Amino acid sequence: EAMVELREDEVLKMVKERVEAGEDPLKIVNECREGITEVGKRFEAKEYFVPDLIMSGEIFKGAMEILKPKMAGKSTKKLGNFVIGTVSGDIHDIGKDITATMLEANGFEIYNLGVDIPPEKFIEKIKEVNAFAVGLCGLMTLSHDPMKETVELIKKEGLRDKVKIIIGGGTMDETVREYIGADAWSDNAAKGVDIIKGWVR
Repeated sequence: EAMVELREDEVLKMVKERVEAGEDPLKIVNECREGITEVGKRFEAKEYFVPDLIMSGEIFKGAMEILKPKMAGKSTKKLGNFVIGTVSGDIHDIGKDITATMLEANGFEIYNLGVDIPPEKFIEKIKEVNAFAVGLCGLMTLSHDPMKETVELIKKEGLRDKVKIIIGGGTMDETVREYIGADAWSDNAAKGVDIIKGWVR
């Protein structure tokens, strides 16, 4: 509840107290995940806005900083390795970072490459971590061609059958998805996370 209502100090205080009391850190992580998922739902219902998503991501990161040292050796089953980055020529990262945090909160292993990433870097990381999917982000229409180039290189490297591709950003729609050759598109983080979770299911 504190997580959903974005009460940062309260969340961090509760996490610290419960960890010190010897509670299972995985249980606490799962409660934080439930909270961030609910924030995503409220965002989709237009009850919450982008700053609320950013805030929930920051709170989750703060909680994880407390919990990670306590989780060493505890197996938390990861849903899969996911590579994400803003494509070449674009430096927008708010949507990308919100999506990455929400995916991590939902149990994915995230490899966030940053911004202005050339196609080769995506390929390199997909191969290195054996990613099941990749997220190509960009806010401007200028990012459509670098996305297309990245998808074409993924094909050329023989990875297309193994890797799902989602494109994200404010200028995305079905026409753009077809042009780029991606599997899915999203113009908001919560929707994107739902699509990616659907692939795992």
